[in-house]
Amino acid sequence: MIIFVWISLIVIGVWLIVWGAETFAENLGEASVKLRVSSFALAILLAGAEPEELATTITSTLRDAPAIAFGDVIGANIAIFLVALGIGAIIQPLPFGKKVMCYALFGFPIGVMAVGFIWDGKVTRLEGVILLLLYVVYLTTIWLVEKKPPAMGETGVIESAKTHQDKTPVSKELLLVVAGLFAMMIGSIMLVETVRNISHIEEDQTMLALTVVGFATAFELVILCYSAAKQGATEVVIAGVVGSFAYNITMTLGAAAVIRPLSITDATLLHKPAISMLLALLLVILLALPKKQITSFMGWLLVISYPIFLLGMLI
Repeated sequence: MIIFVWISLIVIGVWLIVWGAETFAENLGEASVKLRVSSFALAILLAGAEPEELATTITSTLRDAPAIAFGDVIGANIAIFLVALGIGAIIQPLPFGKKVMCYALFGFPIGVMAVGFIWDGKVTRLEGVILLLLYVVYLTTIWLVEKKPPAMGETGVIESAKTHQDKTPVSKELLLVVAGLFAMMIGSIMLVETVRNISHIEEDQTMLALTVVGFATAFELVILCYSAAKQGATEVVIAGVVGSFAYNITMTLGAAAVIRPLSITDATLLHKPAISMLLALLLVILLALPKKQITSFMGWLLVISYPIFLLGMLI
């Protein structure tokens, strides 16, 4: 009976996070048009490019569950590369041109530096500030190269909402945007609290965060990549998905550490997962290089690799 309750709470928490992220993305574009500001600026001001990961990680650090925070960031990034891009490519080959490759290549050294920070199982407040600054450098570099705001996470599809402008008041869209943020906050609290109550052991919390929590917070990007492939797999959307890696490892982890320094007792719990995260990005880059796209066969390869990566992290 108790197990059923915990499973139910996890399902409800995941649903709230996914619904909140979808509602946030679907209405932010219209709200930004009516407020006469860029959707990129409004997204950054309100919740960043990956609000679901940010909400869950901050909740984890506030609830003194650093293992969940670490596991969520790493697990979500692995799911983004292997599941989101994999499923998208199975539907239709995903373009991996200059824009997307730029996001991936710029993100890799930043990921290596972030892994260096978490290798000892700790991220201090100063290191958190450095991670936030690395995100600013990442954004600025891409902005200078592209001559326009970069596509990051949900902001990659927000521009599609700007194709028309109706006469409904802006309050409707803003209300839905806030509702989405609130749903993500409640969902992340439920998810984190459920994991904390299922186990008080650091090792178990890390494992659950790497698998259940990480996949749950990345699920919105799985849907995003699937939808993008069905609609034509625009490079902007795929760039946003790939760019989410940099956001999670810098902004999400950095913000959590600034609020409260992160520290776990057994740092070795993070070693294999952190390396697996970098290898997942490297695998995507190597697969995409020859043909400048991820084909359907490669998509199946990525999806099949996901349980293998999880097994390698956890054994």
